[in-house]
Amino acid sequence: MANVEAEQSTQPEAMEDEEPFFSNLDLFLFTLIAGLVIYWFMSRKKAEPIPEFKKLDQPLLHQLLLLLRLTVGGLACGLVVTGPGAMGCVFSMPEERRAAAERAPSTRETSFIEKMKKTGRNIVVFYGSQTGTAEEFANRLSKDAQRYGMKGMAADPEEYDMSELSRLAEIENSLAIFCMATYGEGDPTDNAQDFYDWLQEHSGDLDGVNYTVFALGNKTYEHYNAMGVYVDKRLEELGAKRVFDLGMGDDDGNLEEDFVTWREQFWPAMCEHFGVEASGEDSSIRQYELKEHMDINMNKVYTGEMGRLNSFEMQKPPYDSKNPFLAPVTVNRKLNKGGDRHLMHLELDITGSKIRYESGDHVAVYPTNDTTLVNKLGQVLGVDLDTVFSLNNLDEESNKKHPFPCPTTYRTALTHYLDIMHPPRTNVLYELAQYATDPKDQEMMRKMASSSPEGKALYQSFVLEDSRNILAILEDMPSLRPPIDHLCELMPRLQARYYSIASSSKVHPNSIHICAVLVEYTTKTGRLTKGVATNWLKNKVVEDNGHKSRVPMYIRKSQFRLPFKASNPVIMIGPGTGIAPFMGFIQERGWLKEQGKEVGETVLYFGCRHKNEDYLYQEELEEAEKKAVITTLNVAFSRDQEQKVYVQHLLKTNKEALWRLINTENAHIYICGDARNMARDVQTSFYEIVEELGGMTRTQATDYIKKLMTKGRYSQDVWS
Repeated sequence: MANVEAEQSTQPEAMEDEEPFFSNLDLFLFTLIAGLVIYWFMSRKKAEPIPEFKKLDQPLLHQLLLLLRLTVGGLACGLVVTGPGAMGCVFSMPEERRAAAERAPSTRETSFIEKMKKTGRNIVVFYGSQTGTAEEFANRLSKDAQRYGMKGMAADPEEYDMSELSRLAEIENSLAIFCMATYGEGDPTDNAQDFYDWLQEHSGDLDGVNYTVFALGNKTYEHYNAMGVYVDKRLEELGAKRVFDLGMGDDDGNLEEDFVTWREQFWPAMCEHFGVEASGEDSSIRQYELKEHMDINMNKVYTGEMGRLNSFEMQKPPYDSKNPFLAPVTVNRKLNKGGDRHLMHLELDITGSKIRYESGDHVAVYPTNDTTLVNKLGQVLGVDLDTVFSLNNLDEESNKKHPFPCPTTYRTALTHYLDIMHPPRTNVLYELAQYATDPKDQEMMRKMASSSPEGKALYQSFVLEDSRNILAILEDMPSLRPPIDHLCELMPRLQARYYSIASSSKVHPNSIHICAVLVEYTTKTGRLTKGVATNWLKNKVVEDNGHKSRVPMYIRKSQFRLPFKASNPVIMIGPGTGIAPFMGFIQERGWLKEQGKEVGETVLYFGCRHKNEDYLYQEELEEAEKKAVITTLNVAFSRDQEQKVYVQHLLKTNKEALWRLINTENAHIYICGDARNMARDVQTSFYEIVEELGGMTRTQATDYIKKLMTKGRYSQDVWS
């Protein structure tokens, strides 16, 4: 972006040198505007106050003329006179700006209070969701409300004016539920960022507002459920009334069980609080109705697009989650030289897309499901997968008209839009149980969906431990044959997958690199299970039957950034595919050196199993070390000797050098990889180094590292 701004700022100067102060076009525009202004004054029916305008000085006037001239090529202005006293200017936008305008939110209700009043609702469930789970939980809670004599709506805080929260007290027996996921290092999800900012800045009174929070997170992360905890605490500080305890969902354990347990206790408490009784209805409550299209123009049918229809055929920037760019794959090579795993390096071409990225950012890719699984699902359910259909929301007031882009085919929905590989959650089993003709199957499914200890244990073993996806459940329960449209309604959306970018835009401005390991394993039931995204990426050969393989992608900005001062040392720790962002960092530090910048020490700790098998990017790393771009290269080969050696062991070996860099040289520490074990063990190693060489207690050492985190000198890009 800095380069673009520089070009734009120098453009007027260049034009001044080349052209006279007033051109023929300027005179034409003056004459045209003056004539229309005179016409407007002459044709008014009655005198009106004339606004006072300041006289424009020549430089400003010239800038306005210049702006008009610059836009003549891209914005055609047609002046329209519709009658005496009326004048307008219709702008025809160039393609790229029109694309953004087409995707801008339409004028819809931004007041959730007015919407609740209009539709007789008393419960609103807000969700902060990055991967769709919090949104899924919010939808379940809003549907639950009907069973308990209340009426709810799920709401995206990004779509509504959250300053209206104080008005919730205007609705009798009202309640706000917040399903809030934590993203990254204790951050709000993208759609909850504005709400988070509002909570921080707001000082008003939420007296009379009833609320409760269910938090979604992963305890292996440093800031476990930080967003949910903050929302719960902040709402209370602002005067709102907590009517039920904060729920803590842990994805490292069993998030579904945590939610079901909280939910089973929550609703009876709400019935008591509001003085209502559960209806006792166990019947399925459909949110969408099916419409099959027998005669439809196929140009109006979605074929995998995330937002705008035909966006894959007619690509228009800017590119984001609703409008991904189809990037051609230019390189797809195996990184490891041996072993039973497949580690890969892909390069995506972003030439002409206007996409910008920085080292440390993430690339989000939209994978598709295995066609073999999709076809099997169609066969098991006995449906024609090429039938065109729509699922239309029964609630006409809802902002969400369809669960995924419609109209589309069942094949497209199961391939592009629905997560058919994820083990189904308990609410899906509960809803589908009604279609099992064998009473034993029906009883088993209802039991797994219950909150009883036996039911939870059965769900844990049958679904989670045995890794049964929906196809496996249908195969193992022959009496269960649900209608495909209900199944499509219940399945969660297939989400984008995020990968740390393994390149620097300074060196590769038109290319984004991905480093990934193929996920593939055999379940306890003997089924071969393949990771959706990594298998899809593996099969993205550069040319497929004469066509370039393409990957729908967009960029998600990250806080995982190199120090502002290149002279600061950096310590990078990334075993396995955790090396990815550091490839970008190393490329960038090398580029800075070539520009004559003073670059601090660049220290890398990399770990793999065997030197001769999975030493990723060995040639590139050794070349960078030879050129002194990497000042110290430390590699742990965990299985090349009898006793396993990991990166944390090498840290302790080099403790004196590390302590010097951290304590006296203002070094920045970066960790990328597994959160559950590696990141935790590495952090413990740093505690021990600080404790020993800094002469501190463990508590003081912990605080020391925490302060580095606060200052942005200890950053993590981890996953579990």
